[in-house]
Amino acid sequence: MYFDIYYLILIVPALILSIYAQIKVKSAFNKYSRIRNTSGMTGADVARVILDRSGLYDVRIERIAGDLTDHYDPRTKVVRLSQSVYGSNSIAALGVAAHETGHAIQHSESYGPLVLRSTLVPVAQIGSSLGVPLAMLGLIFSFPFLVNVGIILFSLAVAFYIITLPVELNASSRAIRTLEDTGILNYNEIDPAKKVLRAAAMTYVASAAVAVANLLRLILISRNRD
Repeated sequence: MYFDIYYLILIVPALILSIYAQIKVKSAFNKYSRIRNTSGMTGADVARVILDRSGLYDVRIERIAGDLTDHYDPRTKVVRLSQSVYGSNSIAALGVAAHETGHAIQHSESYGPLVLRSTLVPVAQIGSSLGVPLAMLGLIFSFPFLVNVGIILFSLAVAFYIITLPVELNASSRAIRTLEDTGILNYNEIDPAKKVLRAAAMTYVASAAVAVANLLRLILISRNRD
């Protein structure tokens, strides 16, 4: 009974938010990926300009397969841009490319939340894969210690999702500010770029909401079992 009630109250709304966020980001990206920017620059061009402007000449730019698979890899110092961003001169592509360079700049500056997130990666991976199964096993076999261990481990994964929010928001803020300061996007193009990055940020909010909802569900179930 507790599983169904808490799933309905906590998980379902979070999943709905996650689905809405995915639809929103795809809609915004698709809309503004059809509008060319006036500078004529591609996502790869913009990434290179911003990186060089920040003195990050050692950070490489690579094309990666897929759509919205863009990311910065701090281990190899590579900004990877998807097929729909790397060679595209759309407003959406420039916004995404600038966002990913924002992560490279964060890395070079040892931006606090990014450093903390990187530190949490190993334990967050363990917590994400083992936390819930351990807690469920503890509930099934009435082993409170195992339940608590599972909840603690999963809490570390949740912390990772939460700390990701300021990292992503800061990268987007840097992106917009740089695109404005350099004049890469003009006044009329900045707002569309903001809409794309805001929609993308919503997906991280939704992911954090799902993680928090699952953690609360575990805690409430364990308390009711006690």
